Amino acid sequence: MKRSYIIAGVLAVAAVAWVASGQLGDADQAKEGRKTPADLSAMERVPSVRVNQQQAEARTSEVVLRGRTEAWRKVMVKAQTFGRVEEVLARKGRRVATGDVLIKLAPEDRPARLAEAQALLDQRKIEYEAARRLQKKGFRAETQLAASKAALESAEAAVSRAETDVANTTVVAPINGIISERLVEIGDFADLGDPLMKILDLDPVLAVGSISERNLSRVRIGAPAAVRLITGQTIDGQIRHIAAEADPATRTFRVEVEIANPDAAIPDGITAEIQLPAEQIFAYRISPAILTLADDGEVGVKILGPGNTVEFKPVQIIDDQPEGLWVSGLPEQVTFITVGQEYVTTGQTVQPVDEETLAPFVAGDPS
Repeated sequence: MKRSYIIAGVLAVAAVAWVASGQLGDADQAKEGRKTPADLSAMERVPSVRVNQQQAEARTSEVVLRGRTEAWRKVMVKAQTFGRVEEVLARKGRRVATGDVLIKLAPEDRPARLAEAQALLDQRKIEYEAARRLQKKGFRAETQLAASKAALESAEAAVSRAETDVANTTVVAPINGIISERLVEIGDFADLGDPLMKILDLDPVLAVGSISERNLSRVRIGAPAAVRLITGQTIDGQIRHIAAEADPATRTFRVEVEIANPDAAIPDGITAEIQLPAEQIFAYRISPAILTLADDGEVGVKILGPGNTVEFKPVQIIDDQPEGLWVSGLPEQVTFITVGQEYVTTGQTVQPVDEETLAPFVAGDPS
C-alpha cells in the first residue's frame, strides 16, 4: 500500500473522532444547562384554613344608649307684674312645695287703686239697683237699665284686675321642686315677664338618650330599663316616652326612661348609660379578628359551606364585650373560618383544619 493512502486514512479517522467528540460535548453541556420543568401540581393544591364550629346561643339583646339625666319638669318663675323686690324668701338649693312664697314685690300704690276700684263698684251696685226698680215701675227705659248694668260689670272687672295685681306682688312656687337658680336680689326692679327663679322637679328624674332608626322597632313604651350613672350606680326604670318624630340632623329618636327619685339624690344633667332590653335572639360570640368585609363594604364572616367551600355571611353586631363580639344573622350552627379567611374567596374549595385538633400542639403537647 502506498504511504500516501495510509496517511489519508489516519487523517480521516482523526477528523471523524474530533467531530464526534464535539457533538458529545455539546450534548453534555445542553443536558447540564437544561432547566427542571416547573412543578404545576402546586397550583392545584387546596389551601388549608383553620375552622371552629359553634352552636348559636339564646341571648336577650340590649340596646345601649348614651345620654344624661333630666329633671321631669323645669319651670322658670317669672314676674307677673312690675315692682321692686322687697323680700326673697327662698334660697338656692331649697326644696319648695306648690304655693310656697318665694319673692315679695313692693305693693306701691296697688292697695290704694284696689280700694278706689272697690268704692266705684259699690257705687255702681247702688245705681244699678235704683235703675232696676225704676224700670220695673216704668220710669226708666230698658236701654238705661242696660247701660247701668254694663257700668256695674265694668267696675267688677276693675276690682278683679286690681286684686290680681296686688296678688301678683307675692310670687309663689307653681310646682314642687328644688330652687336651682335665683336671679334677683332684694332691691332689684322686676318688670313684667322678667325671670326670677328656676325650679327643678326631680321626682321622678328622666334618663334621656337617642335611639337609631334601625333599633327603634326593638323597644316599646312601658318596657323596663336599667340606667347606669357615671358614678357607678345602676337604677331600674321604665320607658315612658319614645319620640314619634326623628331629629332631622341625626335621624335618631328621643327616648325617656322614668326613674323614681324621691330624695332628689340623682341630679339633673349627669352622664348616664341607658340599657334597653330588646327581643331574645340567637347569637354567636366571636373574635373581632375574624370579621371581614364584602366587596360592597358589608361587614360579615367567612364560614365553611357544603363541599368545604367558602361562604360569606353578613352579620349584625348586637353587643361588644371584653371577651368578644356578639353577632346575629347566622344559622343555628356555623363553622367559622378563623385563620386564613383573608386569603380565600367566596366559592373557593378549602382544606379545613379544626382548631380543637391543633390545641394540644399549640399548647406544647404533641400527644
